[in-house]
Amino acid sequence: MQVDWNQTGHLLGLEGCSRNSLVSLLDDAAELLPIAGNRSSGTGEFSGRTVATLFFENSTRTKLSFTMAARRIGAEVLDLNASTSSTAKGESLLDTAMNIQAMGVDAMVMRCAASGAPRLISEHVSIPLINAGDGRHEHPTQGLLDALALREHFQKKTLDGLTIAIVGDIANSRVARSNAHGLTTLGANVVFVGPPSLVPDRMESLVVSGRDGSGTLRVEHDLDAVLHEIDAIMMLRVQFERHDGEVIDEHYTRQFGLDLNRAAQLREGVPVLHPGPINRGIEIDPEVADGPRSLILDQVTCGVAVRMAALQGLLRGSSS
Repeated sequence: MQVDWNQTGHLLGLEGCSRNSLVSLLDDAAELLPIAGNRSSGTGEFSGRTVATLFFENSTRTKLSFTMAARRIGAEVLDLNASTSSTAKGESLLDTAMNIQAMGVDAMVMRCAASGAPRLISEHVSIPLINAGDGRHEHPTQGLLDALALREHFQKKTLDGLTIAIVGDIANSRVARSNAHGLTTLGANVVFVGPPSLVPDRMESLVVSGRDGSGTLRVEHDLDAVLHEIDAIMMLRVQFERHDGEVIDEHYTRQFGLDLNRAAQLREGVPVLHPGPINRGIEIDPEVADGPRSLILDQVTCGVAVRMAALQGLLRGSSS
């Protein structure tokens, strides 16, 4: 199924989004990069409009990025503090969302631990909703900003023919899922890399055949074996909070950490990405994270641009 994200009224995930709609959104975001990077003034187009941020999970980059994005397009931000909200008293997410909509906000951004919750909320609200990460499902704007960072690096509108490794805690990663859908739709061949406990072979079926886009997805369990074939590498944070006390020891870092020695084996021009927050010295060495290959801070800037583009697209659609 092909979905034009800006015609659904919401941005819930990248699975099913058409290639044309992703390219169009990324084109819009690329034009907004000077504003996102504070090299140009904001648009002010949505002065008087209000975006509510409902974050029921901790976040730094995503939350601040959406706040900055909303303000750069002229909107005000209504921020819900989950720890002091009525959800702490037992109120459901749906009741909270419906009450916030009743206050007259124009759009919502939601992050929560429950997979599928934003989709449930979207079926009951009449304003645009952006999923800022739900459980182990998706994190669509992260997938989009990663694609934008890669487009800018390679100076390509699509990612056809590129091989991109995503390394680490794939099983628990909504970032990996959104990237698998988004990058393959844009033509990239994605390689999930990690130990079988974190990257089960069944994840190869995440990207279905017959969708819009020509990229492929495969699973590998040997990072060193793929270093010489990849065009970009994305390291993921080990999500200790999702492992129920399981110890991620030095054996993981030795096999799957991106240290200076492994980085030196990458071909010239191969960039390094990480969605953050970084566990320095575990999945990536500080010298690599801060080195000349790193696009990590570029990803942050791209995040503001992508979220500006998503908000303005949805807000324009809701007022038409």
